Amino acid sequence: MSVDIRPIPVPASLGTPAAADFEAFAAFAEALVVEVHGTDELSFGADELLVFYRDERYVRRRAFGAWDDDRLIGVANVAWELDPDATTAFSTIFGVAPESRRRGIGSRLLAELERTARDAGRPALVLRADHRIDDGDSGAERLSAPQGDASIPADEPAARFALAHGYALGQLDRMSAMAVTGRAGEFRERLARQASASPGYRLVTWHDRTPDDLVDAMAHARERMSVDAPGAGIYEQEAWDADRIRSEEQDALDAGRTTIITAAIAADDAVAGYTQFALAPRKRVAFQDDTLVLADHRGHGLGLRMKLANLIELGRTAPDRERVITWNADENAHMLAINVALGFEAVAMDSSWQKGRQEEG
Repeated sequence: MSVDIRPIPVPASLGTPAAADFEAFAAFAEALVVEVHGTDELSFGADELLVFYRDERYVRRRAFGAWDDDRLIGVANVAWELDPDATTAFSTIFGVAPESRRRGIGSRLLAELERTARDAGRPALVLRADHRIDDGDSGAERLSAPQGDASIPADEPAARFALAHGYALGQLDRMSAMAVTGRAGEFRERLARQASASPGYRLVTWHDRTPDDLVDAMAHARERMSVDAPGAGIYEQEAWDADRIRSEEQDALDAGRTTIITAAIAADDAVAGYTQFALAPRKRVAFQDDTLVLADHRGHGLGLRMKLANLIELGRTAPDRERVITWNADENAHMLAINVALGFEAVAMDSSWQKGRQEEG
């Protein structure tokens, strides 16, 4: 039988015949996560994905499936900022069923992603892949990103696939996890000691909706997050304003997610930095998303102080969340040091592969 590559329609709602392909896509994507990580804690439910795929105010997302008759045997997605100055598209879901690999299906899915990105005016495409942590002692060839000290085996399927299709390894991110149950007292003691390092800043913590008097300052911080965090030249500056903040907040709520944010506020009421937890439905973990201290406010211990305050709030309001999972660029030595000091341990690596970006100079 021939394999058919076709777009995954985005349905109006779930649980209907029209939603069958989208629900199969979400289930397949979850199976890919479980294959690497051994748990579904890192996957998105179909209900979450539907919210994000339906909202096209700032980011456009497209999904594709490879079908052998009526059986889904491969999936891929691509997303891009709608800012007319953006030139890059990103794929975060990509994989083929184990029994169907090495038949050229991944290559056909990738060709569809590249065509879609080009048609959208995004000549650069970035692929992401997950990798189990290994001890690096096998003696086999390894690949390192241009920055940082981490490496992955060169013979991993995702690496071989990317290299064979002309993609270069751009960045490695360390995925780390930390147990938080029963540590509230420890976090409070450490926060009390840390406050003296940054007396000119106050902390503000909120859930789900940014206070009205901080929303413009948060939009500026989010815009800086897109380029100030180590990105190995992969990421472009995103356009953020108050409307986009509110849009993202509503999407998270519609997806059943709780958001916890702690921000450091300077004497002039500017947001000097922030850190954010995302609590996905049906999970026992909290995702540590962004943490950023803006350049003019670094050197005061704000990163650790904000993280401790947010951990205290997590324990107070969501004690069922047993672990926190976070991602950091391997070259981000400062933030990695903070996380190690808190008790995070590496559990996986994420790789970013890029193609189509014009060389500078």
